[in-house]
Amino acid sequence: MSENVATFKTSTLYVVSAPSGAGKTSLLKALVETDRGIQVSVSHTTRTMRPGEENGVDYHFVDQETFSTMVGRGAFLEHAQVFDNFYGTSEAAIREQMQQGLDVVLEIDWQGARQVRRRFEDAVSIFILPPTPEALRQRLDNRGQDSDEVIERRMRDARNEMSHYAEYDYLIVNDLFDEALEQLRAVVTAERLRETLQAVKLESRLRALLA
Repeated sequence: MSENVATFKTSTLYVVSAPSGAGKTSLLKALVETDRGIQVSVSHTTRTMRPGEENGVDYHFVDQETFSTMVGRGAFLEHAQVFDNFYGTSEAAIREQMQQGLDVVLEIDWQGARQVRRRFEDAVSIFILPPTPEALRQRLDNRGQDSDEVIERRMRDARNEMSHYAEYDYLIVNDLFDEALEQLRAVVTAERLRETLQAVKLESRLRALLA
């Protein structure tokens, strides 16, 4: 039996991946704003804080030496290099949230998703796709944060990221935002209705019905 099945009987760990610019962060923000039972894990990263971001809310921003020390201690459930920066998820923080009965979302790339599956076999994975290459490029351009050279590199890396779509349980195309958000909510709702979770939540009701 995997460790999460034994310990976390009423919560689910979600792994959500997407190429940069696909709208993953916006979708997850909208999801958690209307669902108190699910939280997005705050990852550690060595990248520079962007305008409007807040330390401890968007990411835990650390230097490379601190990150390396945490890797050495085995503090991360998963960690990976993305572009020129490093990202990692604190395992202790995830387990604490799930022990409180919360569903937890990891916003990570395909490399991290593979690491998580080895530790949490029942993690539910979702991949968010842009509707077209042209739409993805336009979204990256609209950010106004990157040079043409960086955007070209992000497009190449996006193709590599998207090539791993078959490793995921669900695929959602973020063309119309509201439609993609409803599809994301539908996945969460369906997972909460699985027999393995419902049997625990409805134990007393089921006992009464079968008496």
